[in-house]
Amino acid sequence: MSWRSSFRCSKFRHVFGKPSTKEHSYDGVPITRSVHDNHYCSANPCFIAVVTECAGGGSFLVLPIHHTGRVDPQHPRVCGHSGRVLDVKWNPFDDHCIASCSEDCTVKIWDIPVCGVQQNLTKARKTLIGHSRRVGLIEWHPTAENLLLSSAYDYKVLLWDVSQMGAVLRYPVRVVLMPVYNRYPSDTLLLSVSFNSDGSRLAVTSKDRRVRVLDPRTGKILQVSSSKSHRASKVLYIGGLKMLLSTGSSPWNHRQIVLWDPDDLSEPLYEEDLDGSAGVLFPFYDPDTHMLYLAGKGDGNIRYYELSAEKPYISFLTEYRSLLPQKGLGVMPKRGLDVSACEIFRFYRLIAIKDLVEPLSMIVPRKESGIFQEDLFPVTAGNQAAMTAQEWLSGINRGPVLMSLKPGTQVANPYPETPAEKGLVRQLSSLRFQRGPAAGAVTGTDLDFMEELLQAFYRQQEEIRGLREQLNHKDARITELELEIKNTRNNMRATF
Repeated sequence: MSWRSSFRCSKFRHVFGKPSTKEHSYDGVPITRSVHDNHYCSANPCFIAVVTECAGGGSFLVLPIHHTGRVDPQHPRVCGHSGRVLDVKWNPFDDHCIASCSEDCTVKIWDIPVCGVQQNLTKARKTLIGHSRRVGLIEWHPTAENLLLSSAYDYKVLLWDVSQMGAVLRYPVRVVLMPVYNRYPSDTLLLSVSFNSDGSRLAVTSKDRRVRVLDPRTGKILQVSSSKSHRASKVLYIGGLKMLLSTGSSPWNHRQIVLWDPDDLSEPLYEEDLDGSAGVLFPFYDPDTHMLYLAGKGDGNIRYYELSAEKPYISFLTEYRSLLPQKGLGVMPKRGLDVSACEIFRFYRLIAIKDLVEPLSMIVPRKESGIFQEDLFPVTAGNQAAMTAQEWLSGINRGPVLMSLKPGTQVANPYPETPAEKGLVRQLSSLRFQRGPAAGAVTGTDLDFMEELLQAFYRQQEEIRGLREQLNHKDARITELELEIKNTRNNMRATF
């Protein structure tokens, strides 16, 4: 066991996990029985998507984020795959666009309506056909718009531009990795992938249980780990600290966490054995608070740590414990958190034995929690792309576009727009976003007027959504009354 200091002053030492009640969870969700080590869940401020079990193909469920409680067993699903769905990921720059990968060897891009999925959705906007075996991993680029990475069991790792014309795409914009038949191809069968903050580097773990750092544009392998004391299964870039974290097992089958210098994988910076459980450890990192969360597949607990650039690099805080094991977890982006309650992270735990999706909020206790806590919520990555796919492919690197979480300053449009509306909203919203220290400030009456226009636009969109929900409720009530009238008439006829 590695040494760590006996005491470390931290404002996150008393972070606690607050699980939602059953009324505020998603009950009755038939969670997939797939044995792949994926999350099977993805969330954004508008929707939550969960991979479900079904016969005769693959499907996943998309629910409005506030649609909690008992889920109708006949709720419409996204069911366009002919094989089992293995993972889903929301587009970080479009809350109504989601990607899915499947055992049918395809990746599909779906457009979700504003009011959610009202009937079974079978037609995808795009179908990506480039793999010959099941596709196990997908990952969106963190800063470039419409770039999606896919990895399959045919030992191919492909990069797609989903904005290209056509409903079916057969040719990726980049082939990151391909099998080499004169040697074992286990280094191209990936177990996990992680982009760095600007998307210029890609960290992967492979079937040979090594960590690699690649150039995603060329596929060139820049670094390979050589440690024999660690067999890696998951990897994660630690943004802001210039480190990599991998989880895996030791030669004695103890679960491990290891920190690396991404520029030198010859020796780990830090290594620690945790326990003897067999489930895969899923790592989650919050670059705003430098907190690391470790959740094991099949575990009921979630450990959390604080990371720093100085030795011993990692400090254990505490853990959340539950009697119900999790099969997978989804994470809410920072812009969807409740900052008034000092919520710094939110999980969506998939509890398969209960058919339950349980939101779990990580909260920092503060006396004046209703006041915006600037030390807990610095500017964070927003939902606006820093560049186009073509700019990134040409060699340009840019960090994420930052936004403030302070109420009244956040401008993020979660609704789909027409081309004219999209241009207007992006033009106005860009005034409230920052691209870095060099970004110019906009002040004065022009900014106030533009913000009023945006707020009016969002209010109209919210009003339209509310009216649609009312109309759906009215239709359902009319159907119920018609059925009651029909039953009453049948009873009267039977009586006479």
